[in-house]
Amino acid sequence: MESTETAPTRKVESFSRKEIVMSHASRRTFLKTGLSAAVGVGLSERSRAEGETARKQTPPNIVVLYTDDQRLDALACMGNPIIQTPHLDSLAQQGVAFSNSFCTTSICCTSRATLVTGMHCERHGIVGFNQPLAPEIWRQSFPMLLREPGYRTGFVGKWGIGGPMPEEDYDFWAGYAGQGSYFEEVDGKRKHRTKINRDGALKFLDSCNSRQSFCLQVSFKAPHCLDGDPRPFHPDPEFDDLYADVEIPVPKTATEDCFKRLPSFLQESEGRVRWQIRFSTPELFQKSVKDYYRLVTGVDRAVGEIVAKLDEMGVRDNTLLFFTSDNGFFLGEHGLAGKWFMYEESIRVPLLLFDPRLPEGGRGKRVSEMVLSTDVAPTLLDYAGIPVPSRMQGRSLRPLVEGKATDWRTEWFYSHPFEHKRIPKCEGVRTKRWKYIRYIDFDPPYEQLFDLEADPCEERDLARQPTYSERLKEMRQRWEKTRKEVI
Repeated sequence: MESTETAPTRKVESFSRKEIVMSHASRRTFLKTGLSAAVGVGLSERSRAEGETARKQTPPNIVVLYTDDQRLDALACMGNPIIQTPHLDSLAQQGVAFSNSFCTTSICCTSRATLVTGMHCERHGIVGFNQPLAPEIWRQSFPMLLREPGYRTGFVGKWGIGGPMPEEDYDFWAGYAGQGSYFEEVDGKRKHRTKINRDGALKFLDSCNSRQSFCLQVSFKAPHCLDGDPRPFHPDPEFDDLYADVEIPVPKTATEDCFKRLPSFLQESEGRVRWQIRFSTPELFQKSVKDYYRLVTGVDRAVGEIVAKLDEMGVRDNTLLFFTSDNGFFLGEHGLAGKWFMYEESIRVPLLLFDPRLPEGGRGKRVSEMVLSTDVAPTLLDYAGIPVPSRMQGRSLRPLVEGKATDWRTEWFYSHPFEHKRIPKCEGVRTKRWKYIRYIDFDPPYEQLFDLEADPCEERDLARQPTYSERLKEMRQRWEKTRKEVI
């Protein structure tokens, strides 16, 4: 589960708000132009020509950036009117943003294994924090398959999968096991984990050269909660004043009435236990959500510096950038905290992809097809020109990015088999309109059915309404079909 380490706090002089915050007006200008000196996403004609020459000589570089517990709407470019994420917004404006991106299991260890393998947990086998990937599975992961033909590979940040960390399987390693803490002493000074991740990424990039393609994974701890810390969503002190003058709206479903509609086992679940310590009072809610947003803005700043480094190196024109998260997160919806369950806040994740080769007409596009965490690995291999192993269960997103006609999925299987006395196991299937959830710890299984078109906040469970008995039967059959496809 989550670490219980604590991190001491001390007063540190903050940067001015002017240095940190981009106003709503300036952000609109930023997105309209799609250019930022800090991020360097705008590409000159000269750099395009130079990049074209480089592309003919080497496969594209790849930078995979992923956060921990960041929900889909914790980005300004995904419609959040409060959070400040100008650098990631610029990547979306110059690349492609996926508005229906999901994890197939909402817990760190399992989802991270899925990201690197392109497999559902039923195939890669990681359902707990102490399990390592089997050697034959790891050999077919995207980092191993990229390194084999000559990519220089680097990993920075939270590894998140059990067993010995694969340090020897990377050319550069700055990873750590477990949750870690938000602050570490570096050269005698207290430094935030996000900056440590940034520094590791910059160090890797300094070790690269233009003659060898590279793949860098940067796995941020933020905005994951650190239980036991008096400030569980602990941002870098330079962001302490950010959002201080903002009132965060309470979610529509963060009411006692919505909570009481949950089945009793969810009312008594770990999600409710953690809600008590994070969101149970108006003051706690404001503090927790603002700190969560501050952590995301800290990641955004780090991403900007990493991308600026790519420009400085002259490799920006041949570097694919991929940004996502391992799973979503409840910020008080349904009276819950954490993730795990198959509600939208828990399973929806951000996904941005920037390909410098995209024509101007293909930039700033929104893709509405349902894409999954299983799609990350095959997508990266596709861009690198490496065959996708048949054992991978995801699909390359490249046709969607490039606007090509493709027969895409219309339903997918979700599962959460993690063992915990207060986290009931569940499986389900989601279509564009319907969601069926099956809690498998019970005999018979407890079922839920939601019409996402009529009820996007999942307030009305239809599973026990006679009018929807045929729909329930149909969704039960879809669950059975999709389950067989992933096992």
